[in-house]
Amino acid sequence: QVQLAESGGGLVQSGGSLRLSCAASGSTVSLYDMAWYRQAPGKEREFVAGIRWTTGNIRYGYSAKDRFTLSRDVAETTIFLQMNSLQPEDTATYYCKAETHYYGASWGQGTQVTISS
Repeated sequence: QVQLAESGGGLVQSGGSLRLSCAASGSTVSLYDMAWYRQAPGKEREFVAGIRWTTGNIRYGYSAKDRFTLSRDVAETTIFLQMNSLQPEDTATYYCKAETHYYGASWGQGTQVTISS
């Protein structure tokens, strides 16, 4: 099994920044992808950004382009999401997802991001 520990959420004003972290542990030997998703109240969970672990290729969802940057620490099996120019519509619970060939998809508990106007 893979365990995910997210951190970095909080309350910031519109225009502010936050940096989320997600550390994977456990059976990560077959890890092939990690990603961030978010879910606002009453809305479906949406893709924010992800990275193909084996190649380092990064992809972004529409909401993240030009404002969010995903990075990783390979040694720590951790991904980061630097979020700038945050707006009230970015308010959501942000979830980390890891996919391994052996165990499939694992999700973190989520970290709350709240942007005040």
